[in-house]
Amino acid sequence: MRSLRLTRPDDWHLHLRDGTALAALLPFTARQFARAIVMPNLRPPVTTTAQARAYRERILATLPAGLRFEPLMTLYLTDRTSPAEIDTARASGVVHGVKYYPAGATTNSESGVTDIARVDAVLAHMAAVGMVLQVHGEVTDPAVDVFDREAVFIERVLAPLIERHPRLKVVFEHITTREAVRFVLGARAGIAATVTPQHLLMNRNALFTGGIRPHHYCLPVLKADLHRLSLLDAVASGTPRLFLGTDSAPHARHTKEAACGCAGIFSAHGALELYAEAFEEAGALSHLEAFAAFHGADFYGLPRNSGQVTLVRESWDVPAHYPFGEDELVPLRAGERIAWRMAP
Repeated sequence: MRSLRLTRPDDWHLHLRDGTALAALLPFTARQFARAIVMPNLRPPVTTTAQARAYRERILATLPAGLRFEPLMTLYLTDRTSPAEIDTARASGVVHGVKYYPAGATTNSESGVTDIARVDAVLAHMAAVGMVLQVHGEVTDPAVDVFDREAVFIERVLAPLIERHPRLKVVFEHITTREAVRFVLGARAGIAATVTPQHLLMNRNALFTGGIRPHHYCLPVLKADLHRLSLLDAVASGTPRLFLGTDSAPHARHTKEAACGCAGIFSAHGALELYAEAFEEAGALSHLEAFAAFHGADFYGLPRNSGQVTLVRESWDVPAHYPFGEDELVPLRAGERIAWRMAP
């Protein structure tokens, strides 16, 4: 297959940052995607509908002329989030989910939930009004091995949560393990998951090829190849419970190449092309359109996009870095090649 004509896709998990970083990042996403769920873990975090509206306006004001893109906003769940704020968010028409970060689990998660029991009343209200919960699914218990934190989260937190709230819609973000695949595919209705390009294309060996590779460090961390293959098999099945969410998470070069480097992989420069590589490896290019453009929209109750994009099987060299305000941003596959290219 030399080309693919696809309905214009959406990114259901994206970090756009703010300020000069936002200006550097937004064109990459808006070139490919019609919409994106924008993560709220700014400093300070986006915890209210008013803050989400203001952030949305900054995004739209930054959008380059000639590009069409709709940011879908989220709130950052804290121990102090109220049911009244959920009502305000639901009525706004611009907030489409609430993000649950276990406190300390990942970048800018210090204000996250300290104990899921503290927000049980809010979760019950979200279920009642139809607000989606987006979950970073890792425990933060230091006694749990970093490679096991997703599987332990399912057992300790997620499975009991969806049993307590049988009407709550949940997106298990950036799943990485065989256990997560089994859980999502076997769960009740209203449970879905996003899958990133890096977890479909790389295993944990990529962290150590030729030395420590800080630009391959993300959370959840890359896993063993048996888990990657489980993810590939799952998306290749065409299940509507899985959909595209890049978790493209940019950090300046000097904050990655540091004694304590930041977690996050920037993939928005070639996101759809990277997914095409993964689906080609799985022999499932015929399922890429639904994964990228249909499943997420259907889960969130939004109309499918009407525009189209074209991918051609033509390799291109990824730059060693991109401008990032006054810094540099090292993308996934920096200095290497991607086998597919989106046509202008």
